[in-house]
Amino acid sequence: MSSETAFLSIEQLQARYRDGSLTPLEVVSQALNRLDRMEPGLNAVAYKMADHALAEANRLTAGLREGKDSGPLHGIPVAIKDLIDVRNVPTGFGSRIRAPVIADADAELVRRLREAGAIILCKSNLLEYAYGIAHPDIGQTNNPHDVSRTSGGSSGGSAALVAAGIVPLAIGTDTGGSIRIPAAYCGIVGIKPTFGLVPIDGVFPLSWTLDHAGPLCRSVADTAVVLECIGARPMHLVPISLNGLRIGIIPHHFDDPVVTSGIAQSMRDVIDKLGEQGATTTEIKIPDLAGINRELVNILRPEAALIHAELHAENAAGYAPATRSQIEAGFTVSAVHYVRAQRYRERMRALVEAQFADVDVILSPSVPYVAPHEDPEIAEDGGEGEMLASGFANMTGHPSISLPCGLSENLPVGIQLTGGLGQDSRLLSIALGIESTLDAYRRPSI
Repeated sequence: MSSETAFLSIEQLQARYRDGSLTPLEVVSQALNRLDRMEPGLNAVAYKMADHALAEANRLTAGLREGKDSGPLHGIPVAIKDLIDVRNVPTGFGSRIRAPVIADADAELVRRLREAGAIILCKSNLLEYAYGIAHPDIGQTNNPHDVSRTSGGSSGGSAALVAAGIVPLAIGTDTGGSIRIPAAYCGIVGIKPTFGLVPIDGVFPLSWTLDHAGPLCRSVADTAVVLECIGARPMHLVPISLNGLRIGIIPHHFDDPVVTSGIAQSMRDVIDKLGEQGATTTEIKIPDLAGINRELVNILRPEAALIHAELHAENAAGYAPATRSQIEAGFTVSAVHYVRAQRYRERMRALVEAQFADVDVILSPSVPYVAPHEDPEIAEDGGEGEMLASGFANMTGHPSISLPCGLSENLPVGIQLTGGLGQDSRLLSIALGIESTLDAYRRPSI
């Protein structure tokens, strides 16, 4: 998009479409021009759908002239993570195992986006099969705020395209933080909804019981619009006063040694700002919660190994070496460890849900450090790192959102807010109130 339109919100684009000062065709044309200017520097795009996007934009532009309105995303360009099926378009999975696969049909969430009027602009780059490693033949997606650093994973392409002003929204997936981590690194908003809210039919799985899909946007308001469309459930934003808001703090997410001093200071600043508005904070103590990422790995690895068994047998050498190692490690996890981890997660889900009788939201740093130069690998023992605060919500299924809250080392910092099961709309409303008190999205200098 042009500098004048690149960072408009969904609401602003829709208003200008309807008053005639802008058309979907102009916006898509500008988005493609901006994309061409920034690629391959960002390395955010796996497959560009220029001809399709322009044809759709022309059709939807004509539709508006005729009084036809497709819905809340009419004429809005969107990027789709390249493990999600888009009809008649190749899916590459960020891998070299096989040639890209042409999808016969849209994934259900893509169908819902189209039904709401969205225009699919491109497939976005990702870590190989969303498993935490960039294939060396493809490379990681670079961060719009500093292209020497990663935009995060595994939904890094989606996050970078939104942060760079190429599209106002993108879709990612999240198994241990893969929406919220890149959202934090890139200084945008990303939500992992309640488990099962957004259908994952047509999304290549990493872990059947941990996978989620959700939107990445530049504001909470845009996020609510998109989640309502792909979740097929109302996401009404209700003004919530911060005066009296009860915030829960999990000490382990703040005092682990992996948390940098800059992130720790950013979190203190956020808590102080919210306290000035009348919010209160309470420490939450959940027995054994500190081991949740270790148990997540005991679920993730065997499920991923089974999902990849056929591909591994067909062409194990096609994986990035570290991806292959992770898949092969999954074959060695015993059934006892897997079942024990599933029983543990049931207990943790109940214990986390019980906290919402006393607090309205749980606040954590989205990631314990700013964007590194390269994507870190998943620790062999499930030790803490990127997933310090994000993994627990994948295990329990609770909705969890990352919001930009300022800078450290001149790079974006995110706070994570987690709400009660099925309370996605309320979580978004709380996030909207908190967003208004924090440093908003900052445009990258590129």
